[in-house]
Amino acid sequence: MTEPATKEPVAKALVRLNDIGKNYGNIIALREVTMAVSSGEVTCVLGDNGAGKSTLIKIVAGLHKHDTGSYEVEGDEVSFGSPREALDRGIATVYQDLAVVPLMPVWRNFFLGSEKRKGLGRLDIDFMRRTAKSELLAMGIDLRDVDQPIGTLSGGERQCVAIARAVYFGAKVLVLDEPTAALGVKQAGVVLRYIVQARERGLGVIFITHNPHHAYPVGDRFLILKRGRSIGYHAKDDITRDELTALMAGGSELEELAHELQGIGTAGKELTREAKDLGLTDTAADGAADTAADTDTAADTDTGADTDTGADTDTGADTDTGADTDTGADTDTGADTDTGADTDTGD
Repeated sequence: MTEPATKEPVAKALVRLNDIGKNYGNIIALREVTMAVSSGEVTCVLGDNGAGKSTLIKIVAGLHKHDTGSYEVEGDEVSFGSPREALDRGIATVYQDLAVVPLMPVWRNFFLGSEKRKGLGRLDIDFMRRTAKSELLAMGIDLRDVDQPIGTLSGGERQCVAIARAVYFGAKVLVLDEPTAALGVKQAGVVLRYIVQARERGLGVIFITHNPHHAYPVGDRFLILKRGRSIGYHAKDDITRDELTALMAGGSELEELAHELQGIGTAGKELTREAKDLGLTDTAADGAADTAADTDTAADTDTGADTDTGADTDTGADTDTGADTDTGADTDTGADTDTGADTDTGD
């Protein structure tokens, strides 16, 4: 992995965050986070729970104001007071919990809050049906009928309707809050395809996710957050998928956990091997962990051998001293004089 990207995107930045910070009382939610989003690029913001992703998206969307640093839109420094102000500047946010009315048809949800009207204030239903159909087709979404309730669509399809809606209403920057989090593999793939199509239409996309395997195929730049701080900001050419996964997963923490688990059987060994597969531990540490885990495993086997020692079975041979079965062997050996000891046993 090369050094974090410091140069700005070639295209003019639609959105630029410079050393953004946000506090909630004594809690530092974000500190000195820098990011730029350009037309025709997907910038992925990755981080675990509590990393600061939600705070960042709320600042960009106009829900919260930043405390320190600067927020620029097309070169103008801004501090939005509401999501409407952000939307007026071309920043549309699609949240994980979509604001849709399940029983309303697709076209009605497409225009929800921005309905097209004609004479005497009547809804122009024909226009909205045609427009919703054509805009969805332009994004590659071919629905059976835009009159069907949006609640009948899959989660991925509903996400795609929201993306197409944002594009139609003039979004320049599309902010997607964990759009693949609650989806299966197939539906997640559908959403990722539409993210690429939005990029190809010239939008700047901010893709918030905790999944590096979803981010890497579509991303052009990657911002990794941890506990409110940026721990990496890389162009795609500067980082591999495995390196991105290692940054996201926190290799040193997994290594420390594996060390703690070494004394309790095979758990430490399994965790160390998983970390090794992700490239999160060094070879020396792996060898030491494997050796320790092997020793523990061997000890477990020896202990198991104690249970198997069958010393109980051997002591059972003492019960055999009654040797009625053994004396039966006297008939086979025919050695009655030698078995005179049998008479001594008195059994």
